[in-house]
Amino acid sequence: MAEVPPVVALFGATALGKSDVALELAGLLGADILVADSMQAYAGLPILTNQPGAEARSRARYHLVAWATPQEEVSVARFSRRAHTVVDELLAAGTPVVVEGGSGLYLRAVLGDLGFGSPPDEARRHVLEDLWRRAPEELVAELRARAPDVAARIDLQNGRRVIRALESLDVRPAQTDRLWSGEGRHAYRLVALDPGHDRAALKTRIDRRVDDMLARGALEEVAAARTAGPLSRTAAQAIGVRELCAVLDGELLPAEAAARMKTRTRALARRQLTWMRKLPDAVRIPVAGRSPEAVAGDVLSLIG
Repeated sequence: MAEVPPVVALFGATALGKSDVALELAGLLGADILVADSMQAYAGLPILTNQPGAEARSRARYHLVAWATPQEEVSVARFSRRAHTVVDELLAAGTPVVVEGGSGLYLRAVLGDLGFGSPPDEARRHVLEDLWRRAPEELVAELRARAPDVAARIDLQNGRRVIRALESLDVRPAQTDRLWSGEGRHAYRLVALDPGHDRAALKTRIDRRVDDMLARGALEEVAAARTAGPLSRTAAQAIGVRELCAVLDGELLPAEAAARMKTRTRALARRQLTWMRKLPDAVRIPVAGRSPEAVAGDVLSLIG
């Protein structure tokens, strides 16, 4: 039997250099890159969602980037079906896969079988949403009782995450505690990029990224996206969309929008780092002060 090519998943905080490491690793492996991120799904917002540019695309083939319009709802169910098809086809063709994990939930959708074979029950969702508004502690208690491992990994203050976790249990209970077991659709290696204790450097990178996005035309990008129609609920959740729409509507100054974007991005990075520490079986590789080439070389040594 032919050797199964590797699936390597990278996870780390935003602005940590994960995309650069993924690109270098893809070159070393001869791999394609699958981007597991809910916001990079949106065409028309490449700057704001940090999609790979022309230079990166000339060096590696990317999947699941810019596959939806900003007027469409993007869900983990839609993404999961697409991701499984992509990974199955690449492995069948003998092509290694580097999964660039921007979202924990979407990374899990690639590595595990979440069982999202059909859309969630809308009536059940309305009940859950109503209960979250009235008594969120009851849903948290239900999730802890039904899937304590899942409850330990997600943000229990985030109603959307709690509700989606409960919906996944309704669809396929037996799979939920195996999402990180390596017993899902494919064997994989999970690598967490560790910034170490120098959080000030990460803050600086985040601030520079936001400034760079604005300098490259993020405001004009959002303005163009709005001309095609109202943005979907999920597209509007991308960091910067709400703030830049407020600038376009005369409700915020550009400097105020930039400050809010930086604050939201730093909060996202903190959540990602907290979530990363709870990943079972992840190999942690330090990235502080190191080049993407050096980090990718370390990852390669793990799977070589």
